[in-house]
Amino acid sequence: MSTVRAINLVLPETEVYLAGSSIDGQLVLNLRSTLVDPVVKVELVGRGYLRWLEEENPEWDYEKSTACTNQAVYISKTQNFHIEDGWLDPGVHTFDFHFNFPPNIPSTFNSKIGCISYFVQGSCCSGQVVLAKEERCLLLQGIAGNHRRPMKDTAPLMVEARKDIVYFCCFRRGSMILRISLEKNIFYPGETIVFMTDIANRTCKYVRKLIFALHCIVQYRGFSSRGEPCSLEDQSEVTRLESQTDTAPFETMRVTSALVLPKPMPVTSTVMENKIMAFRYELVGTSSLPCTMSTIMARVPIIIAATPKHFSVEQKSVTLHENEGDISKGAVEVEAEEMKQPGVSNSQSNVE
Repeated sequence: MSTVRAINLVLPETEVYLAGSSIDGQLVLNLRSTLVDPVVKVELVGRGYLRWLEEENPEWDYEKSTACTNQAVYISKTQNFHIEDGWLDPGVHTFDFHFNFPPNIPSTFNSKIGCISYFVQGSCCSGQVVLAKEERCLLLQGIAGNHRRPMKDTAPLMVEARKDIVYFCCFRRGSMILRISLEKNIFYPGETIVFMTDIANRTCKYVRKLIFALHCIVQYRGFSSRGEPCSLEDQSEVTRLESQTDTAPFETMRVTSALVLPKPMPVTSTVMENKIMAFRYELVGTSSLPCTMSTIMARVPIIIAATPKHFSVEQKSVTLHENEGDISKGAVEVEAEEMKQPGVSNSQSNVE
């Protein structure tokens, strides 16, 4: 029977910790009998790890994959408690601890390829034997990322996508324009993204549905077993919204939508900041083209920062025109009424 009856970590009721903040708690130790020369400590650990399999040579007749891995330690702190007289009596003993989170650590993150995790672990040892330990995971919101860039990042933003359609069965042509507008493109975790979508339906069919999703694009950097650098880009869906539009033929409709960001979430960052992975985000609007198997898609690049106080908004206007995935910056904001006129976009594609 172990000398330690129970070990418990008492933490504050904080759902998400902010990088640069602190954590105070207690380690509660309940002993059955006297413990001589104990080692009682609490550790704060934050680390990242990634792994994926990559095919070595697609031209080979047989399959051979190599594992690409990498890891990083973001925080590792230990608080050892001084035991007076070198022994503890039977009963309950309470130890207070305090840790500071570094300001430049990334947010908690988890995917099928990599993860960033934080935890507090309390333990009681006698010599080299661990008598009891308890571990508690923490959710942490990072604030890293250099977003004090030109003010165009905080200006209103507009993205437009257009596709032309040829219905060979009835020898008719049509087109569809999808335009997404935001008042700003920098947001913080937990904030609500409010945006307007203009749909110009220049076909003879109804446009029934719009799908909006926030995508997180992660760039992973690892090393093969031979020490060669390798990289992988993966995309996941953070949040999603489906909207019924029922836009009539040859009509234009405006839809106002909102997506709520989760907490915590990784901020927009580079590999240099996070050591093993980088994050960026896109707000994607998608709609099926009537009577075709194709879709039209508008992608709006946005920035996730830690809190709204890390940036300021200046009243400027930035317009992005997106046609078939290519984005170019312009200086003119187009009003919704212009969508009713032909020639809004200068890039076309025919879809059967």
